[in-house]
Amino acid sequence: MRLSAAVAGYEAEIELRDSGASVSAKLDAKHYELDVRESGNGYVIVSEGKIFDCRIEGRPESGHPVMVTVGTQSYGITLTDPKCLRGAGGAATQADKAARIVAPMPGKVVRVLVELGDQVEAGAGIVVVEAMKMQNEMKSPMAGTVVTLNVSAGITVNAGDVLAVIE
Repeated sequence: MRLSAAVAGYEAEIELRDSGASVSAKLDAKHYELDVRESGNGYVIVSEGKIFDCRIEGRPESGHPVMVTVGTQSYGITLTDPKCLRGAGGAATQADKAARIVAPMPGKVVRVLVELGDQVEAGAGIVVVEAMKMQNEMKSPMAGTVVTLNVSAGITVNAGDVLAVIE
C-alpha cells in the first residue's frame, strides 16, 4: 500500500507491506522492518531493537488528520491514499490544519506554558502533566495559534483528554 503522509509541514511517501505481526515500511528512501503488536491502549512497535509505545486517536481516513502519540510526544498526521483523491483541493488543503494535544496518561496538570491566542512554533511546550511522579511536557507538533485551551494548573486529566488545539 502506498500513502502520502504530512506531519508538521514535512511530507513523505510511505510504502507499507503487512505480513501479520511484522510490517515492512519504506519512508522516502529508507527501509524499516517493524514488529507491531496491540497493547491495552494502542500498539507497541519494535524497530532496530528500540521499543515505541504508540496510541492513535481518530480514524485514519484519507485526508483527515489523526493524532499519533509516541511515548509522550503527540503528532498530527494526515495520511492520503493517492488513489482516493477526488479533486485538486483534497488532502493538501486539510493537512496540518489543526493539532490536538492529548494527555498520554492520567495525571495532574502542573504548568500551562501558553495562553489562548498565543503563536507557537513546532516543538514548543504547551502543557506539563505529572503522571507517576514524572513530569511530561506536551509539545506542539506544528507551528500555529493556540485556539483551544481546555486545562489550567492543578486539574486532573484522563488519558486521551484534549488539553489544547493548535491551528
